[in-house]
Amino acid sequence: MAELFDEVDEEVRREQLKKLWDKYSIYFIALMVLIVAAVGGWRGYQYLETKKAAEAGAAFEKAVELSEQDKHAEAEAAFTDLAVKAPSGYRTLARLRAAAEASARDPKAAAKMYDDIAADRSVAGEWQDLAKVRAAGLLLDSVGYADMQQRLEASAAPKSTFRHSAREMLALSAWRNNDMTAARKWLDAIAEDGETPPGLRSRADALQALLPPVAKS
Repeated sequence: MAELFDEVDEEVRREQLKKLWDKYSIYFIALMVLIVAAVGGWRGYQYLETKKAAEAGAAFEKAVELSEQDKHAEAEAAFTDLAVKAPSGYRTLARLRAAAEASARDPKAAAKMYDDIAADRSVAGEWQDLAKVRAAGLLLDSVGYADMQQRLEASAAPKSTFRHSAREMLALSAWRNNDMTAARKWLDAIAEDGETPPGLRSRADALQALLPPVAKS
């Protein structure tokens, strides 16, 4: 009798499963089709992105070669084109290199290109800081200390990635504009920072020697 009941239960279960399958199989099949399509689409997207990155990498290297061959106008055009068409990972690099190439022919135009990068919120913070420092470097001889201070003071803060370069340019700008108090401030910041590179520290010591002695009270 137990075996008979087991067979009846098994038959009932099969019948229930068949009814469920008949009722919901279309949804199950549709789900499987969607999963397969999604996986295929994702794989296709990955392939295309990898292909684009490889193409952008090759184009970037070619632009670098043009720069190394002193073909700066061609290199600038190539980097500018990449900045528009390349995947996001290459765009900022290409914009920075395009500005660097432009600096040889028109420093002010290049500084504007760097300023645009620094103001672009889609660009990572460290790249923005680098752009600020490079723009300031191009304008160091043509703008006053107040302008340099506005551009670089935030980048000169402790722990800032490019603080060493920012402090040196601020000290130089202050000295050239006869603001010895500000020059001493930035030279002291350079001297007191244990991570200041040796070469920069030597240049700061040389500039410090050019400052007039502090008046005694």
